[in-house]
Amino acid sequence: MHVAKVQIEGITPYSQSRFTLNEFEKREKESHEDYDERVWREKAHYNKDGNVVIPQMAFKTSLQSAAQYLGIQIAGKGKATYTKHFVSGVLVMNPPVIIPHYTRETVEMEMVHCASNGMKGAAAKGKVWRRFPVMPEWSCEVVFDVLDDIITEEVFITHLRQAGQFRGIGRFRPESGGYYGRFSVKNYEWSEQKF
Repeated sequence: MHVAKVQIEGITPYSQSRFTLNEFEKREKESHEDYDERVWREKAHYNKDGNVVIPQMAFKTSLQSAAQYLGIQIAGKGKATYTKHFVSGVLVMNPPVIIPHYTRETVEMEMVHCASNGMKGAAAKGKVWRRFPVMPEWSCEVVFDVLDDIITEEVFITHLRQAGQFRGIGRFRPESGGYYGRFSVKNYEWSEQKF
């Protein structure tokens, strides 16, 4: 197994859109507008210290998506690509804390005019204003456990850099047709860890 400690720097703002209705139910006679205004901060993910964190699956799925998108073939394995190896062979165990620290009190708000049903194109119904937490500047350290030895240091970093450019993380990322959540790899350490 290898461990990659990666210093990530956001190159576009980062925004989250965690589903809140299960935890924060609408009050009696509360409008959608009033509800959204009351709970928009809760659309972000926080750790026990109250700092905004990035769900660890965000980076894992970004890497998986990049592997599928790139379709780089494994030398000596015919047409086989790295996709399945990133799906089952890479983990992020802890959610990275965003630097500078954003909290419920300091996270910024962005209003977006979007479809009331969250759909795009012909399926979209009626436009409404929605509020989302946004971090204009951000960076973090992400620790990846690379369990699959077929993923070498060079393969891993190539895919991660491409994930940052073309897939991104969070709400309105490139993978979903937006431009938020893009990142670059500023520095990394690659080490072997034995069980």
